[in-house]
Amino acid sequence: MSGFTGPDHYQKFFDPKIYLETYFRLAGDSMGDDLLHFILKNLAQIFNSGNVKGETLIDIGTGPSIHHLLSACNAFKNIIVSDFTDRNREEFQAWLSNKSTIFDWSPILKHVCQLEGGRIPWAEKEDSLRRAVTQVLKCDILKSNPTDPVELGQADCVLSCLCLESVCKDEEDYIAALNNISTLLKPGGHLVLAGALGNTFYTVGAVRFSALPVTDDFIKQSLIAIGYDIISVELFQKPEGCVEDIADFTAHYVLLARKRA
Repeated sequence: MSGFTGPDHYQKFFDPKIYLETYFRLAGDSMGDDLLHFILKNLAQIFNSGNVKGETLIDIGTGPSIHHLLSACNAFKNIIVSDFTDRNREEFQAWLSNKSTIFDWSPILKHVCQLEGGRIPWAEKEDSLRRAVTQVLKCDILKSNPTDPVELGQADCVLSCLCLESVCKDEEDYIAALNNISTLLKPGGHLVLAGALGNTFYTVGAVRFSALPVTDDFIKQSLIAIGYDIISVELFQKPEGCVEDIADFTAHYVLLARKRA
């Protein structure tokens, strides 16, 4: 794939501050708000359903973000996060240690608490997530052991948001990555994927990153072929007239599947 931006490009040029400010700041009336609301709502439903729960969740490609883990900490005692780039892991570690960070997560924390019925204050939700996170690891989903050299036991759930389409240069890479992250999941465990469909690029500031334009049918058929049952797929179609200059996706998705025993 011509112009594919590989791991070295991420390590050198991915700026977590610009990324978070661009894609995760709730502005009240933006396209980004709609996307975030879609992802947060669906993750809240999955992790508060009582059907997806257990001892350990492994998150693949966490980035500098916490948004997708806020409901997961209700359902899992231990959360292991992972990312390829050093700066992303450093930013997540700064948040985890309650040190000065580059982004204010309180609007998203408050929104998730509202989605969950306002049972606890947002600051308590944040503390709950901090207590649940037990490891921050480097990962590479193109390795047979994505967390090499660390060997992890198989988890009850594997979660990955906006990762696979950004890392894989072609469909063969994507299927290999699915197989690799599946080694981290117990038979009968749940896989939760969220990401973009039909996306060929996205930008972080002035830097452009390539993406693999997958379809929901391709993802579903790939998962079925390697031993999953699809439980649900929710789609958010890109509205007409949405700006095209920072990403050219056609839709976003949240998918829940179960690994066959």
